[in-house]
Amino acid sequence: MDRDALEPRQRPYKRGDKVAQAVARSIMRKIRTEGLEPGAHLPSEAHMLKEYGIGRGSLREALRILEVNGLIWLKPGPGGGPIVSGAQPDHFGQMATLYLQAQGTTFRELIEARLAVEPLMARLAAQRQDPRYMEELRRVSGSLKVDDDSAYLEYTGDFHRLVAEMSGNGILSLLGQSLSDIFRDRVSGIVFPKSRRKEVSDAHVAIAKAIEDGEPDAAHDLMYEHMAKYVNYVKRGHPTLINEVVDWR
Repeated sequence: MDRDALEPRQRPYKRGDKVAQAVARSIMRKIRTEGLEPGAHLPSEAHMLKEYGIGRGSLREALRILEVNGLIWLKPGPGGGPIVSGAQPDHFGQMATLYLQAQGTTFRELIEARLAVEPLMARLAAQRQDPRYMEELRRVSGSLKVDDDSAYLEYTGDFHRLVAEMSGNGILSLLGQSLSDIFRDRVSGIVFPKSRRKEVSDAHVAIAKAIEDGEPDAAHDLMYEHMAKYVNYVKRGHPTLINEVVDWR
């Protein structure tokens, strides 16, 4: 009989490591190296206990670390178990708010970060001109619904999400989308009045055209102008919000 079939694999951690954290890192590497997409099932508990050569408590703590950080979720019942969630901006943003609150970060600082990041992503999108996104960019930029607040918020969110993805930079995209989510979660009721929403649509169309035409400077400047107008609107209408500390979501 094959001895390897009976013995657990070598433990994936060094002396002094916290076992659960080391195993969580190993599981994360497995997700990446095997290209597991969101919705994919991880191996069963029995399989992972054997694979990592650890106790049930340490394994469950490792899975809990990944679950708390939004990288997997645990499905209960028959056919359940750990399932890959993927790197989602809303999960990253939720985790970031804990640190932002701990250091006393205000919405003024968050807005300043968005004013720096969003124009940069628009510039990169225009430089890279990824053809996979162009049709969706044209569709999203021209689909404004003025009278419906929820549809308007969805429209603006979709546009900025798409520009972030088109930047081709995973760090900027994750950061930019998470900052947007944090901000939108706090100011979800603070939207441009209906009389100014056509102006927003025109700005999106202009930014989209600059990206499609491969004009990085124009895309950057148009996005900055667009974001600055909304920031000024929030500052005038809700001055106390700007100095409010970001809460852990």
